[in-house]
Amino acid sequence: MELPNDINMLLSIINMKLRDGYDSLDKLCDDMQIDKNSLLEKMKTAGYEYSKENKKFW
Repeated sequence: MELPNDINMLLSIINMKLRDGYDSLDKLCDDMQIDKNSLLEKMKTAGYEYSKENKKFW
């Protein structure tokens, strides 16, 4: 799946998928063939961090 370039859309899609279908960010990235480190860096650049406890970016 090609991810959106718009950070707000990306945040929304990733958090929705984490909430509705995946137990962890690792599983989501594996299933969707997303480079986890690139995703984390892109989100961090926009001011978002991943919370394992809450299973979402914020």
